[in-house]
Amino acid sequence: MNEQVRTLDYGYAASAEQRNKVLRNTYWLLALSLIPTVLGAWLGVATGMMRGLGGGLGLMVFLGGAFAFLFAIEKTKNSAAGVPVLLAFTFFMGLMLSRLLAMILGFQNGTSLVMTAFGGTAGVFFVMATLSSVIKRDLSGMGKWLFVGALAIMIGAIINVFVGSTTGMLVISVMAIGIFSAYMLYDLKRIIDGGETNYISATLALYLDIFNVFQSLLIILGLTSGDE
Repeated sequence: MNEQVRTLDYGYAASAEQRNKVLRNTYWLLALSLIPTVLGAWLGVATGMMRGLGGGLGLMVFLGGAFAFLFAIEKTKNSAAGVPVLLAFTFFMGLMLSRLLAMILGFQNGTSLVMTAFGGTAGVFFVMATLSSVIKRDLSGMGKWLFVGALAIMIGAIINVFVGSTTGMLVISVMAIGIFSAYMLYDLKRIIDGGETNYISATLALYLDIFNVFQSLLIILGLTSGDE
């Protein structure tokens, strides 16, 4: 489209230059955010510091830390502190992931399972990024349904922490891959259409989508293909 400003029926108005800048900055920050995630995961696996955070204790630490960081990111997203706070959050998420990674890496084929999950996540992101650039229809209506789905997954995951059902974990993980893959498409489309103009918020949304897909793939692979 050649017009300088594009106003969509669902209320977004942003110049093409602004949309491209937000998308470009989001991709750069998303790539950068993977570095502290890997460092946090490596530290957790190498030291075993997260090994004792199982069951309810691990859940409380994760939820408390995650919501504290999300609140801090929201408060600092328009300031110079926004990027460091976001990167600190991704380091925390890497630490939280390390317990699952350590379990997977304990399998004889653990490394290949991690690489498969990584490749699968990258493939999902590539497909959703491609779709977001070619789909012209308004996807804003997806938001409320995706939120309900994500909420259901979170509640189910919390219950399953105490129930300990392997089947329940598999079902939740499969659902999470579907919901958060769709969320990737939704979040990318919002950036492209000018619905998200803050690249820190945009990066956070995509990071959480990617993290949940990767974690869910790891769980599925670990439960179905793990070989000790």
